[in-house]
Amino acid sequence: MDFQLILESLPELLSATLLTLNLVAVSMVLGMVLAVPIALMRISKHKWVMTPAFGYIFFFRSTPLLVQLFIVYYGLSQFPSIRASFLWPVLREPYWCSIIAFTLNTSAYTAEILRGAIQSVPWGQIEAGLAMGMSRFLLFRRIIIPQAILIALPGYTNEVILLLKSSALASTVTILELTGMTRNIIAVTFKPIELYVTAGCIYLLLVFLITRTFFGIEHLYSAHRRPSRRNRQMPEPAA
Repeated sequence: MDFQLILESLPELLSATLLTLNLVAVSMVLGMVLAVPIALMRISKHKWVMTPAFGYIFFFRSTPLLVQLFIVYYGLSQFPSIRASFLWPVLREPYWCSIIAFTLNTSAYTAEILRGAIQSVPWGQIEAGLAMGMSRFLLFRRIIIPQAILIALPGYTNEVILLLKSSALASTVTILELTGMTRNIIAVTFKPIELYVTAGCIYLLLVFLITRTFFGIEHLYSAHRRPSRRNRQMPEPAA
């Protein structure tokens, strides 16, 4: 192992890691903005509302992210109307094409996670809220959403991790994120083992930090479900 090469390459790899995190963070935020209304449409009882959401989720979950990225980056540019529109300054940039593809993909997965979480809230609690005269908005805000968030957190953690690893596909459209930068350095040094191992360790560290962060959020959010210290210390009654 050429440790000197690893040390010399670290500044470039860490700089590329910031771009990777930027791609993931922007895509997750925009994806969540899209996912919430899509999830609400998905649980609607009206077919004309539910069907478009179902089709959207089915398409983006059933096709490879790489194909979606190529359609946005390579496919849209073949239409003269696109190149002549106000969208072209955005769609000609590989960064924004990656953001668009990642956002559309993760919004479909996140919407399905939210849909499952919302429908997992016990119906008895919803009935109790309706019996108390809560409006639909208040019911969602006070009963459904708080519990759905806690139910959705494990699945959403997995989605963030999957998007982090999938961000390596951005290197196929000339973006020098972590994987792209690693390949560039390898093309010059011809030492793939040292650099791919280093990149893998960086991804491993990022996944560990993401996992611990969401575990901490879940632990904090579920504090009301854990027994208090006083209850844990109370002696059991004698037989």
